[in-house]
Amino acid sequence: ANDKIIIFEDTDGDGKADKQINFVENIHIPMGFEITEHGVFVSLGNDLVLFKDTNGDDKADTKQKVISGFDDHDTHHAISSFCADPSGAIYMGEGVFSHSNVETPYGPVRGTNGGFYRFNANKGKLERTTQLVIPNPWGIAFDDWGQNFFLHTSGKSFSWMQQSAIKPQYNVNLKSPDLLSGNKVRPTSGVEFVSSRHFPDEVQGDAIICNNIGYLGAMQHQVMRDGDNGYKTKFRQKLFQSSDPYFRPVDLEFAPDGSLYVVDWSNVLIGHMQHNARDPKRDHAHGRIYRITYPSRPLVPIAKVDGASIEELLENLKLPEIRTRYRTRRELRGRDAGKVAAALTTWVASLDKADARYDHHLTEAMWVSWGINKIDSAILEAVLKSKEPRARAAGTRAVRYNADKLSNATELLKQAAADPHAHVRHEAMIAASWMGKEKGLEILSVFEKSPINSWSSDAFQHAKANFTGVKIVVPEKKKEKLPAHLKKAHRRVQNAYRHGKKAYNHAESCVVCHGVEGEGNALAKIPPLDGSKWAVQDKELLMKIAIHGVMGELTVKGKKYNSAMAGFNGRIDNKEIASILTYVRNAWSNKAGDEVTTQEVNKLLNQTKDQSTKGPYKADELLKAHPLK
Repeated sequence: ANDKIIIFEDTDGDGKADKQINFVENIHIPMGFEITEHGVFVSLGNDLVLFKDTNGDDKADTKQKVISGFDDHDTHHAISSFCADPSGAIYMGEGVFSHSNVETPYGPVRGTNGGFYRFNANKGKLERTTQLVIPNPWGIAFDDWGQNFFLHTSGKSFSWMQQSAIKPQYNVNLKSPDLLSGNKVRPTSGVEFVSSRHFPDEVQGDAIICNNIGYLGAMQHQVMRDGDNGYKTKFRQKLFQSSDPYFRPVDLEFAPDGSLYVVDWSNVLIGHMQHNARDPKRDHAHGRIYRITYPSRPLVPIAKVDGASIEELLENLKLPEIRTRYRTRRELRGRDAGKVAAALTTWVASLDKADARYDHHLTEAMWVSWGINKIDSAILEAVLKSKEPRARAAGTRAVRYNADKLSNATELLKQAAADPHAHVRHEAMIAASWMGKEKGLEILSVFEKSPINSWSSDAFQHAKANFTGVKIVVPEKKKEKLPAHLKKAHRRVQNAYRHGKKAYNHAESCVVCHGVEGEGNALAKIPPLDGSKWAVQDKELLMKIAIHGVMGELTVKGKKYNSAMAGFNGRIDNKEIASILTYVRNAWSNKAGDEVTTQEVNKLLNQTKDQSTKGPYKADELLKAHPLK
């Protein structure tokens, strides 16, 4: 094993790296890392490891296993996507097939089947911060007010983590509703909020989401509040896309100068199950990092962090850029805590209350005192009394994590549970689930006196049931709506359509390339299914393509495509193939009106079994046998 953590440096300021330093070498599958005031925390198999550079040469010279017991039997599901919250605690994702049992100074922490951990290095405290019905959570980001969001990597979803962040019960996974309203593609790996004066004013706060199969690029979505609790999105644009089939953007982050850096894995093979691990086409040596700028706007002046005084660092907290403040807080956590606390009191007293960002500056001060493990109760209570509900929500979360230092933590959470704003009440309800039965039920009893909206109801039911043991009644799921032309069809056809829609949209299925609306992807040379004669005119033609695949030039809706598609034969059962084709022939604007049956697929597969040894059909040969009108 010779994986590395590499430092690239631009020494002459031309925007291109010209120096490389290997901070760590000879490590094996580092799935995530975070730079902290303590050193660099790295995920290595079942261990969380801390590397330190003690002599200032930018190379690690000490290695310490901090905690062990994370499951790594399926290495691509191991703890990953490290991202620090405003206090400096590290959030880490873990995939669906993992069952971890981690021994900590505070007792064992267990996780099952998908979720997130939060590790507070100052206290050495690990928690299973939420446990969800998700496959691969590879991408975590915090917005301007410290709210955390994440990506479902094998799906096509972007969710608000705090919605379901109650204290988990072993093997109980809560739901995490998708916030994306359109242009959803998968898989996704890497998310960042736009926070840079170098980028246009109107896109600040947007989420940029990387995609590396099917659509090769990044989608940009506007993120908005949904009433007074929860979030919604609106598709903004395709920020970038590549015609290079090996372009694999997997992470992105705004730099100190406001430009956007994108990591491109740049690999031919990326699947862990479709191809042999030792396939020679796997590229172990190359990758790219891109830098995106907005030429008509100036770059952001780089704030002084290294070598800055405590007073200069505190002034940085007034800057608009999330990542500048993120790096500044990290620097402050590494300074003398007593001196930082004293300077913080003076800085808060000097803030202009007429400043439009006053409440945010106050919240930043609270995060700093929390991060140095010296929560300032006066600043905290000022935040909790702020006119800005997002500040009060952030303060409520701070109460939860500093309850050991606050004599009135329960009372503060009860006040938050009665707040006029639902988001603040939601944070109090989440905190209650972690406070123990007696205090937790006190807080929940206050919370349920106010209306409980859909964003809070599921987490609240589970939080209360965890204390009382009362069984949760799950409402019956509504059936998938049918298109008008199938409403009078035989129930068998309707069921096949419903099942086919679910199978088509599965994370490893057709939606990856052909899109949610069957629109295809012109740049990736993937033809559309919606309105395609190839899909609706000849049932046998479509079955042959689905079973064995097709390669060569196709003309679909007047446009030429020259690409290849592998068939389903042997990967899924014939009933599922039939259901998918029934859906495709009747979805969107397609109105075939009939069903593709399992018997038809069985029969055709038997008739064409020799094709399995030949590979995909050639398009021109298929058209000779099945001419399209």
